[in-house]
Amino acid sequence: MSSGGRHLLREAASRAADEDDPFAFDPETVPLADEDVLDRLEPTVREWWVDQFGRYVGGNGGFFTPPQREGIPLIDKGENALVCAPTGSGKTLASFTAILNDLFRRDREREEGLENSVYCLYVSPLKSLANDIHRNLTEPLEGIAERMGERGEEVRVRHAIRHGDTESSERQKMLETTPHILNTTPETLAILLNSPKFKEKLRTVEYVVVDEIHSLAENKRGTHLSVSLERLEEMCESSPTRIGCSATVEPLSTMAEFLVGRDDAGEVRDYEIVDTRFVRDFDVRLECPTDDLIDTPRDVVQEGFYDRLDELVRSHTNTLVFTNTRSGAERVLHNLREEYDGYDETNSGCHHGSLSKERRGEIESQLKAGELDVVTTSTSLELGIDMPHIDLVVQVGSPKSVASLLQRVGRAGHRLGQTVEGRVIALDRDELVECAVMLKKAEEGFVDRVFVPENAQDVAAQQVYGMAINAVRREEDVLATLRRAYPYRDFSDAEWERLLSYLTADYEGLEEKNVYAKVWRDTNDAPDGEHHYPEYDVGEHLLGKRGRMARVIYMTNIGTIPDSFTCDVVTRGGEEWVGQLDENYLDTLEKGDVFVLGGDRFAYRYRRGSKVHVDRTSDRPTVPSWFSERLPLSYDLGREIAAFQGDLLERLEAGGAPGVRTWLREYPMDENSVRAVTRMFDEQVRYAGAESVATDDRLVVEVQLDRAAYRRHFYVHSNYGRRFNDGLSRLVAYRCAQRSNANVQVAVADNGFCVSMPLNRKVDVEAVLRDIDPADVDADLRAAIDGTDLLKRYFRINAARSLMILKRYKGYEKTAAQQQVSSEMLLSFAQGLDSFAVMEETYREILEDKLNVAAVKDVLGDVRAGDINVVARNVDSPTPRAFGLATLTASDVVLAEDESEVLREFHARVLDEIDDGDGGDGGAVAAGEDRP
Repeated sequence: MSSGGRHLLREAASRAADEDDPFAFDPETVPLADEDVLDRLEPTVREWWVDQFGRYVGGNGGFFTPPQREGIPLIDKGENALVCAPTGSGKTLASFTAILNDLFRRDREREEGLENSVYCLYVSPLKSLANDIHRNLTEPLEGIAERMGERGEEVRVRHAIRHGDTESSERQKMLETTPHILNTTPETLAILLNSPKFKEKLRTVEYVVVDEIHSLAENKRGTHLSVSLERLEEMCESSPTRIGCSATVEPLSTMAEFLVGRDDAGEVRDYEIVDTRFVRDFDVRLECPTDDLIDTPRDVVQEGFYDRLDELVRSHTNTLVFTNTRSGAERVLHNLREEYDGYDETNSGCHHGSLSKERRGEIESQLKAGELDVVTTSTSLELGIDMPHIDLVVQVGSPKSVASLLQRVGRAGHRLGQTVEGRVIALDRDELVECAVMLKKAEEGFVDRVFVPENAQDVAAQQVYGMAINAVRREEDVLATLRRAYPYRDFSDAEWERLLSYLTADYEGLEEKNVYAKVWRDTNDAPDGEHHYPEYDVGEHLLGKRGRMARVIYMTNIGTIPDSFTCDVVTRGGEEWVGQLDENYLDTLEKGDVFVLGGDRFAYRYRRGSKVHVDRTSDRPTVPSWFSERLPLSYDLGREIAAFQGDLLERLEAGGAPGVRTWLREYPMDENSVRAVTRMFDEQVRYAGAESVATDDRLVVEVQLDRAAYRRHFYVHSNYGRRFNDGLSRLVAYRCAQRSNANVQVAVADNGFCVSMPLNRKVDVEAVLRDIDPADVDADLRAAIDGTDLLKRYFRINAARSLMILKRYKGYEKTAAQQQVSSEMLLSFAQGLDSFAVMEETYREILEDKLNVAAVKDVLGDVRAGDINVVARNVDSPTPRAFGLATLTASDVVLAEDESEVLREFHARVLDEIDDGDGGDGGAVAAGEDRP
C-alpha cells in the first residue's frame, strides 16, 4: 500500500481506539485484504472513503465488503460486471465508488472539466429506489468535492433524478445544466432515447448501472430495458460499461447475459461475475405458535402469534414485518395497536402500494432515521431504500421462494458486522412444510431461478416504433438492434414478419377498426420516389414512421406496467350493486364459479367492460376471496418440497415419527414446527399409505365422493407451485369436460389442485394425466382459455402495450375499464386474423409467463417416459395433505371460522379412521379475511 494509504489507516485506527469503537484495530498487525483497492482511488476519494468507512471488520478482512473489494477493480478497468450480493452488503456503493473516482479524476485533469452531458446512467425499477440512491450520492459527492476544494481544486460532479414525477421545469433545467450522473427508471430512459434534445446528452454515457436487475429481468419492464440499452449502445460514442446489481439470484450467467446483451456477430459481450451471494451471516428460523393448528382454538393461535410478535418487536430496535397481502399488513398493525400497549402513530406504521405516495414517503423517511419500532408491509419494501436501523425482519407466512426470503430478511442488519436476523412465523400447515424446506435450502445456498420472458411482440412493437420515429433506418439494422437484446436473441424471421405485418397494418379491415399503421417499410426509391433517402442505396429495405402524431403517441403511451381497475359487481336482472372485485380476481373465475363477497355467495355469469354480472346462490364457494392477492410458490422450490417429502417418507419408514422428529431438528425450525410437520405426515401415511404423498417421482390423484354436495372431487397432489398447477389444472379440466360433457370446476393451490364434477359423471383423472402428450399441450391450453376473462384481460393489456389501443391521445385518457371495452370489441376480429402479433403475444404471455407451460410439458414428458408415476387413491374423506385443497371447495366455508370448523371435521374423520386418540396435528389456519 502507498504510504499515504497506510497513514490514513493509522488515523482511522487511532480514531476508533479513542472512541472505544468495537471495530478498533491495529493497522500494523492486522492484514488488510483491500489495500490494492484503496490504492486505486484518487487521494481525495480515498480520504473520504477511509473517513466514512474506515472501520475494520474481521469478517470482511478490511474496510471493503466482498462485493466492493471485487467489484471496484473490475469497474475501474471498464469491464462489464454483474455484482451479486445480499441486500445491505454495499454492492451499489461498489459501482458508484469506481465511477465517482473516475469522474472526479477526469474533471480535475481536464482544463475544461467534464462535458455538460451524462456520463453515468443509473436505472432502477422503483422511483423510491432512484430517490434513495440520489440522496445517498449527495454525501460522497459533496464530501469528495469539499476535500478537493481544501486542496484548491474546484471540482463538481453533478447528479439528478428524472422519472415520471419530475417537474417539467426540472426537466428543462437538465438540458441547460446537465447532470453527469442521471438516476432514472426503464420507462423514462425509453422516453429520453426519443427526446430530440435530451438524447444528444446521452451520447457521452460511459457507465450504465442497472440496480435490482433480477426484479426487472423476470418481467416485461426488463425486456423493454434490454432493448433500450441496445439503442443506447448504438447512440453512444463508445460502448458503455454495464454494471448490474442483484440480490441473491440464479442463474448468474443468465442475469449477466441479460445485462450485457450480444454484439453484432451474435456473440455474448464479455462480462465478469462478482458472486458474493452468501457473504453475510444469517440467523433465520421458522416458528409456529402451536404444534396443533387444527384443534387449538383459532383465537388461541392468533393470540400466540401476536404475543410472540410483540415480544420480538420489544426485544429489538427496529422491526420490519412482511405479510403476503396488503390487507394482512394493515391487520397486523391494527391488532398490535389495539391489543398491546406502546404502539401508536409515532412509533409504528404500515407501508404498501395502495397508500399514497406522500404517506409511503413519510414511512420511508422515518425508517431511514430509525424512528419507528415496527413497520408492517406486503411487498413494497422488499426492494428499495436503505434502512440501516432495522435489526429484525419477521415474515408472516411463506414468502414462496428462497430468493424472496433472502431479499426480505436481508433488509435487516445493514450495519458493519451485523448478523441478519429473521423469523418466519407460519400459521398454516402447508406453509410450515414450504418454510421448513425454504429455510433449509437457503442455508445450503440454493436459489430459485429467474425466468426471462422471450420474444415479446408487444415490447418489440414499442421499441421498433421508437426507432422508426427517431430516423429512417435500414430494416436489417432495426432487427439487429432487437436481436442484440438478450430476450430477443432468438427472434426469428417469421416473428419479425409477423411484427411488421401488425405495425404496417397489413391486414384487411384493421384500419376500419381504428388501428392504423405505425411504420412504413419500402425499398429505397429512386431519387424521384416517395421514399427516397440519399444516404441509402436504391433498393435497400428501409423502415420509417407513419403519421404526424407518431412521436406524441409514442411518448405518451409507452411502458409495460398494465393499468388495472376494480369491477362493480351487480346482480343480473335487478342490477343491484353488491360490491367490487379487483379485475385480477377474474382471472380465476369461470362461468358458474361461486365466490363470497360481503358475506354472501354469488355465482359468476359474465363481465361486460367494468361490470361483473352475478346471481345470488346458496351453492358452495369455488374460488377463495383472497386468491388473487397471494404470491405463487416458485417452481424450483416446489420441486425441492417434493424431494423433501420423499426423504421424509424414507425417514418415517425407517424410524417412525421419532426418527422424523430427530431429522427435522437439523432444520432451522422450532419444536412446535417439528412436531406439527411430523404428525401431519405420520397421520397421512397411516390413513392413506405412503403412496398418497406426492414426491419428486410421483403425482397423486385423491378421489373423494361427496354425496352431500353430489360432487366427485379429484385432489391432484403436485407441489410445483400455483402457476404450474393453474396450467395443468386447466388442461385436465379441459380434457375432463370433453370426456364427461359436464360442468367441471377447478380450485388451485401451490401444492396441487382440485377438479370437481357432478357425481353422475365419472372421468379417470389418473388416465387423463398419463394420456396428455406434451406436444398437444399448447393447442389444448389455447383452446381451454378461449372465451375466458383471462384471455380478454391479457389481450387488453397487450393491445395497450402494442399501441393498438391508445391510453392517451390528443389530451384524452382512457381508463383501464374503457380500454377493456375497446379491447373486447377488437378481440374477435383479432382472433380471426392469421398470426396476428398482438393475439399471438397474448397467448404466449398467458401460456409461458402465467401458466408455466414449459414446466407443465417437462413434467408430463416425465410421466409419459415413466420417470414420474401417477397414483390414484380413493378416500372417504380428504387426507391431511389435501385439507387445504378440500377447504377451497368445501360447501360450508364462507368465513375464516367456517374453514377452521371444516378442518376440524376433516381431521376428526382421519383420526377416527386410523383410531389414533393421540392425534391433533394441525391444518391450515383460516385463509380468509382474518388471517395476517
